[in-house]
Amino acid sequence: MPSTADDWSTRHAVLTNARRAAALVNALTDDHPDPAEVAKVLEEYGEAGTVAVTPQDVAEMRTAAVRLREVFAATDADGAATALNRLLREHTGPLRLTSHGGDSPWHPHIDRDDDAPWGEWLLASSSMALAVLVWDRQRPPGRICVSPSCSDVFINQGSGPDRRYCSRRCATRERVAAHRRQAADGG
Repeated sequence: MPSTADDWSTRHAVLTNARRAAALVNALTDDHPDPAEVAKVLEEYGEAGTVAVTPQDVAEMRTAAVRLREVFAATDADGAATALNRLLREHTGPLRLTSHGGDSPWHPHIDRDDDAPWGEWLLASSSMALAVLVWDRQRPPGRICVSPSCSDVFINQGSGPDRRYCSRRCATRERVAAHRRQAADGG
């Protein structure tokens, strides 16, 4: 059992689950994702114990990540909701509460079983978290970085204007490149 309910609820909050979804989509984008790197992301986002994922697990998770990317590509709440509704209809089971046999506090699941394969779990848990963000904020839950040299997705749920880049590094790299192009053009 986790050490405190507060620790558990922080690790399993909707926004944390959405950020985990983005991190996994990014980790699984490579043509040949490393199972150890995928396991590391899962552990960083609170999966208990030593996480073991096989190449087959990673292949199934990669398929789920491709489908989840459609949600991040949506430009408005309607597009995000349409993508999520399709994922929820085609790839999830009914909403249920589980405590994993008393090993955790009660929480919702929409995968078909507590021992569902990693790919099914990723698609179901991520769809649920992203759907709650659309519901709560009435806008897409995230985006794909607009940098031509980056394809990472990110959660865009802060206050203020929508972010365009996944990180300050990407934004700075693009500003520097634009400045250099302008200087080279004599502007």
